[in-house]
Amino acid sequence: MSLACLAALALAAGPGPAVPSIPFQQFTLENGLHVILHEDHTAPVVGVDMLYDVGSKDEQPGRTGFAHLFEHLMFQGTAHLPKGEADRLVEAAGGASNGATSNDRTEYWEQVPSNALEQVLFIESERMGYLLPTLDQAKLDNQRDVVRNERRQNYEMQPYGLAMKRVLENLWDPAFPYHWMTIGSHQDLEAATLADVRAFFRRYYGPQNASLAIAGDIDPARARALVEKWFSDVPGGEPLRRAAPSPRSLTAEKRLEMRDRVQLPRVYLAWQSPGDYAEDDAALSILGEVLSSGKSARLQKRLVMEERVAQSVMAVQHSQSLAGMFLVVATAKPGEPLSRLEREIDQEVARLSREPPSDQEVQRAKNRIESQAIFGLEPVGGFGGRAAALNGYWIETGDPGYLGKDLARYLAVSPEQVSAAARRWLRPQARVVLRVLPVDGDAAPAGGGKEAN
Repeated sequence: MSLACLAALALAAGPGPAVPSIPFQQFTLENGLHVILHEDHTAPVVGVDMLYDVGSKDEQPGRTGFAHLFEHLMFQGTAHLPKGEADRLVEAAGGASNGATSNDRTEYWEQVPSNALEQVLFIESERMGYLLPTLDQAKLDNQRDVVRNERRQNYEMQPYGLAMKRVLENLWDPAFPYHWMTIGSHQDLEAATLADVRAFFRRYYGPQNASLAIAGDIDPARARALVEKWFSDVPGGEPLRRAAPSPRSLTAEKRLEMRDRVQLPRVYLAWQSPGDYAEDDAALSILGEVLSSGKSARLQKRLVMEERVAQSVMAVQHSQSLAGMFLVVATAKPGEPLSRLEREIDQEVARLSREPPSDQEVQRAKNRIESQAIFGLEPVGGFGGRAAALNGYWIETGDPGYLGKDLARYLAVSPEQVSAAARRWLRPQARVVLRVLPVDGDAAPAGGGKEAN
């Protein structure tokens, strides 16, 4: 979408502050599938986003990694779609597709020329309605091995790759579902039976637990007819009734150390924080921007630009549906002790707890958040495009058009609220501190570089 079109969308609400708005229609099929349509004829392209309200938050201790495993299994063919055919159809149309699993959600998307919309809806209806008849032990074993190799390559064999595993295990109690990584453990994946996996699919991957968004060059009436054609025969199920577990609060600082095959030491500081849309969520996001986004941000300026004791530093409020995590990560320059980085980070956080950031710092953070939100609307498909935004807001808030309200909560944050949030949540006596140190010589990592689970 052009910047002019984005501006037109942003100003659609009328006079006053620009409020982003994505016009949409929505309806629900009898089987429970929610459908959102956004019409835009700027380019002959359509984005399709299928979002299942399932992630690692829906797993149990001893049965982790199932949601991510299904992200892989969904690409292994169905009753009417042989393995590899979905990718072939999308690529032959000149489009792109992908999928992802998080703690909270599982997403599949396609962006294709608008004349390929029906092919994409056929693919997604096959995944939803006709995967189980072809899910056998051979497919499970194959994709279980693929996932375990992915875990090795992306975590166990990567520098600092298992650091977040240690942080999460200590930040959250073992019964809370953010305690484990989305990819699961080797033992749990190996122990999963075909019956376990089939039961997980039946519970979470039906139309009653999903939302389908279609954005771009569409005729809404025809798009609705195609959705009804391909999805109406998929059986629905009972709406899920989930408990919303609360994490056990940290009552003391936890200090950890691990060795890894890395060149530079790194320190992680993590606090429990509020989840999506909760009070202080937006203020802590502004705080993260003030601390580390851009060369003039406090930690970037102090540790990286002026004192040059850190190779990099990052601070972020990572909010999710059940709870959030405020995280600061700093990598030391060669020869610099982590104790100095940690001390100076603590000084800056303590200063913000005592004294609000300047109006200029907060406005700069708001400008960055606002611009990222606006520019993220440019594609109709893909991760973060308009179809994904409409779908995500529906699942999270029940309002596909929540973007303007979401942005408004950030723009309303005051410097005093940022300081109060830092005081309330970033207490040194209730956090996890992990130091990752280089392995000496050829010694094996001690609790770090490789783990079996």
